[in-house]
Amino acid sequence: MDKNKNTERAFGLRDKIGYMFGDFGNDFTFIFASSFLMVFYTKVLGINGGAVGTLFLVARFVDAFTDVTMGRIVDSVKEAKDGRFRCWLRRMAGPVALASFLMYQSAMAGAPMGIKMVYMYVTYLLWGSIFYTSINIPYGSMASAITSDPDERTALSTFRNIGATLASLVIGVATPLLIYTTDAEGNQIVRGGSTFTVIAGVFAICAVLCYFICYKMTTERVHIEHDKDKKQITLIETFAAIFKSRALLGIIGAAIFLMLSQLLISSMNNFLYPEYFKNAAGISSFTMLSTGGVLLIISPLSVKISSRFGKKESAATGVLASGIIFLALYFLRIKNMWIFLLITCIGYLGLGYFNTVIWANITDVIDDQEVKTGVREDGTVYAVYSFARKVGQALAGGIGGWALDFIGYESAAKVQTEAVINGIYTTSTLVPAIGFLIVAFFLWVVYPLNKSKVELNVQELKKRRNS
Repeated sequence: MDKNKNTERAFGLRDKIGYMFGDFGNDFTFIFASSFLMVFYTKVLGINGGAVGTLFLVARFVDAFTDVTMGRIVDSVKEAKDGRFRCWLRRMAGPVALASFLMYQSAMAGAPMGIKMVYMYVTYLLWGSIFYTSINIPYGSMASAITSDPDERTALSTFRNIGATLASLVIGVATPLLIYTTDAEGNQIVRGGSTFTVIAGVFAICAVLCYFICYKMTTERVHIEHDKDKKQITLIETFAAIFKSRALLGIIGAAIFLMLSQLLISSMNNFLYPEYFKNAAGISSFTMLSTGGVLLIISPLSVKISSRFGKKESAATGVLASGIIFLALYFLRIKNMWIFLLITCIGYLGLGYFNTVIWANITDVIDDQEVKTGVREDGTVYAVYSFARKVGQALAGGIGGWALDFIGYESAAKVQTEAVINGIYTTSTLVPAIGFLIVAFFLWVVYPLNKSKVELNVQELKKRRNS
């Protein structure tokens, strides 16, 4: 039964801004790791790129258990006074920030390789598989408890993406300027010393502050009263129902290849601009232009576009356009950095739109699952989706690391060979292009929740909760 508390304040801008800060907090550790952890491991600690890629894949096997376990915990524990989901922001903000800080200890550069490997595995798993999971799963699930209105959920998704975009802007622009420098021969190199450690500490503090703002400004309004006498559904039964869901399978497939493509671009930019274009400042320029396009063009229009055409329909079109543009970049082999930047940022608009509405898609999947099964499992469904995103993250890191090995990249070399530099360009354009086209396929062909189906589900749930 859905208990609506009339004493709670109405949904409004405060909730949207608060929810935005939650993803801002997430991405102070997540985007920093996705974009620069590979650089820290290879350039500062001197660990082989293939070994780093293997770490990312091993961690995802661990996440298969921790993500779903956290989702089950969120769905089954008694609701706290400050909500079923918000309470986890209060509990886990400090641990996830501290674990992130521990990953970037430059003092480990002088340790034996065996110690470095143990350090890398322990700190990365502690951050990503345990503490980040324990705050991200409740935060992502919370959107469906803040409001049940589809347009308001799209607004939450939009503001969440604004938070992620702002975090990308801050991290993507500031970090390259701080970690890269030019040596006497004009080569772009990574600074030594405690640079990474200091940056990680600052970002950890910023993450805690953002989580606190999210906690204070949001309100959970949709309360599901669990029937104690009702037979508890087992984990196996939950998975059986989930993996019969074409909606969830479609969005999982799209998520894996979306994250692979997006994060591979971010990761390979750290090699593409310094090595291929000989200008590390291009990393910051790309971040400023791409995030600016999302903030100024996509975010203000996302609710209107999705409301008129549907989230599925418009997102599939946008990602298809991104795939075609990146495929064109691969064949064009552009040498001018500014022309390359302009075209990639245009291509990024389609990806940016999908990222803007994706969180509303997840609440649509949760609704669809409840309509079909009669059971609402926000945390578990979101956990399965979150795991899929992490698989995409791991594949991005794995493919990036293995590709660097395959093309012969030498982390100790100041200047790479021409073949290696061309290989970096190929990995940075062709692989994301293929990934975006696969995302469009999953959205168009597999994912069934078009505009009319979403509206039918919303009306059906309203009838059930009012009966």
